[in-house]
Amino acid sequence: MTELKKPDFAIRSSQVAKSYRVGLGLRRREALRSVDIEITRGELIGLAGPNGSGKSTWMRLLAGIETQSSGSLEVLGGSTAVAKIRREIGFLPEDAPFPPELGARACLDLLGSLSGLNRELTRTRGDALLARVGLTKEATTSLGKFSRGMLRRFGLAQAWLHSPKLILLDEPTAGLDAEGHEVLRELLKEAREEGTTVILSSHLPGDFGAGCDRLAVMVGGELVQVGPPAELLGLAGCWNINVHGLEAGRIKELEAWLQSAGVTTSSIQATGRELSDLYRPGSAASQ
Repeated sequence: MTELKKPDFAIRSSQVAKSYRVGLGLRRREALRSVDIEITRGELIGLAGPNGSGKSTWMRLLAGIETQSSGSLEVLGGSTAVAKIRREIGFLPEDAPFPPELGARACLDLLGSLSGLNRELTRTRGDALLARVGLTKEATTSLGKFSRGMLRRFGLAQAWLHSPKLILLDEPTAGLDAEGHEVLRELLKEAREEGTTVILSSHLPGDFGAGCDRLAVMVGGELVQVGPPAELLGLAGCWNINVHGLEAGRIKELEAWLQSAGVTTSSIQATGRELSDLYRPGSAASQ
């Protein structure tokens, strides 16, 4: 009999809880409680939940910035207390705490060295990523002069710099401009193809599309639902259909045909280009 291969887990979180002292330390506030989930290597997980639900706290635990108060947490087969494990993790925090006095390239040089990369490899990868996120011209500009959107794009570059096995993105679309959204989609697509595990945290439903393998919903410090996005977000019997080549004057005919089939249409509207399409040279004039 052929023995079944056991799944290779990137994250195993069992009964993980985190609490903080409040005031003089006489009381404690629970930020996480009993977080249970197993994530296989190569999965793209969407971590959803309202502000204050504990998403950022759990991400900091996974990144090794903080430690849990109780429970068991295994990341990439070990503990985040081990430097070798932490070097395999790319992390974009929500507040982007990068040294404002450093230029973009200099900051990547610093982060690369902390991740164990040599200077030559750091510079090669760093310059390539700055080009990907559209910051080549700002490579020597101090981060303190960056707009919020530019900082988020820089944050994506530094998260991917050392080719990590696990990438944690905490609210990556907050303040991200249209060009940055397109870059993020491309980077996530490549991460999936390369078998990199990614956790993308957000409180916006629109950030979780077909790209996520599973959606984990956190409320009040607990994971309340975990499953495929289509299963958790979908509505039975409801479909979105994109039709090409239909003239505006024939929409009434389409609606009448659908009604004759017993189908109710809640909305019909013209589709358009992505906003980022307008930023490409000559794109508007060519349409």
